[in-house]
Order: sequence, then structure tokens, then C-alpha cells
Amino acid sequence: MHREPRGPQIRINHRIRVPEVRVVLEDGTMLGVLATRDALRQAEERGLDLVEVNPKSMPPVCKILDFGKYKYDEKKRTREAKRKQTVVEVKEVKLRPKTDDHDLQTKLRAARRFLESGNKVKFTVRFRGREITHPERAHMQLDWLLENLEDLCNIEQRPQMEGRAMGMLIGPKPQLLQRVAAEKAARAEAGEPEPDEPEEEPDDDDDDDDDDDESSETEESSETEESSEAATES
Repeated sequence: MHREPRGPQIRINHRIRVPEVRVVLEDGTMLGVLATRDALRQAEERGLDLVEVNPKSMPPVCKILDFGKYKYDEKKRTREAKRKQTVVEVKEVKLRPKTDDHDLQTKLRAARRFLESGNKVKFTVRFRGREITHPERAHMQLDWLLENLEDLCNIEQRPQMEGRAMGMLIGPKPQLLQRVAAEKAARAEAGEPEPDEPEEEPDDDDDDDDDDDESSETEESSETEESSEAATES
């Protein structure tokens, strides 16, 4: 089972084996450089721990404090930082070259919701059958979407072919990300839950389209074969 690597272990009390340390009290008062055994005695007299906070310094810097409370405060700060952190996800919006204007408006509204939530949006136009011979329709759709989203986004990847699809990637503008981060921090301060992420639009692909494409190609093939046979008989 994969485990996350453990961070550096903090040395406390008798695990600190260097001969001398620079000692700081919990309130920031400097005690100066002391022999480690003297620093330990200072901590024990106060009913506290000697904690190494900067092992790379010469000599290492140690604080006299309550280690249990120190660990609790560190975990609390880490949790708060994660709550306020803005995580940018990539949401995919799928299209077909024949997607009609009404559905295109629906895709546009979905993309706006994703961007306003601080996410990137990848548009994917999938081609079937002979549709791939007319990529200009897909270009028109993506250009229209980009034009109607330019107030919210920056383009990160211009329309380009990816196998039998055309893709375009856009991301929220920096000021929009800043607003999302500020709103998230305000909710964290108020103890409010995070709003639900907008759901991705369902793919508008359907099996009937495949059948239509396949049947039209089959009919064309049959007609060609019949013409060939007729020519042979004559």
C-alpha cells in the first residue's frame, strides 16, 4: 500500500544530542547559547519541553514550550491553510459539431459556472464518421464560446485536433481566482460549509447518432457494389 512520505521528525528533550543549543522561551525571550544539559534542566524546571525548531542553525535553535500544545497548534494551522487553499480542477464540456444553438447555450452556462467556481474548462468537440472532414463547424462553436466567456477566462490551449476530437482549454482570470480564494477564506472564518461544486454537463452523445452514421456508410457501400455488379453484367 502506498504511503505518503513522512516529514522530518522534530527532536525534543533527550533526543537532542548536540552539545549546545541556542535557547528561546515560548514568549520569545532569548536565553542565549547553553549546554544542552543546562537547556534541558531549564525546560524541566518550567514543566515544559525542549523542542528543536531550527536544526540547521549553528548551534541549533531550541524553544522551551509545551510540545503537546505545539503539535496541536501546528496541525490546526495546516488544516486552516488547506481550507483556504484554492484547488483548480479541469472540468470538461463535451460537444458535437451538430450541437444545436439551444444546447450550446446550456454548455455556455455550465462553463460560466465552472469558471466562476475557480475551475478550468476543457471543451471537447467529438467527430463521428465523415464529420471529421468538416472541422470548421467545431471551430465556429469554440470561437463563439470563447467570445462569450472572454470576461471570465484566459485561453490556455487554442483549438487543436486530438485524434477524432477538437479540444480547447481555458482558465479563470487571476482576479476571478483571487475573488474565489477570498470568498473561501471568509466562509472558513465564519465556519460555513463549502458550496456544492457545479455538476458537469452530461455528454450529448447518443447511440442513435452512431446508428445513423453506420447505416448511411453501409447504404453508400451497397450502392457502390450494385453499380459495380451492373457494370460487370453489361
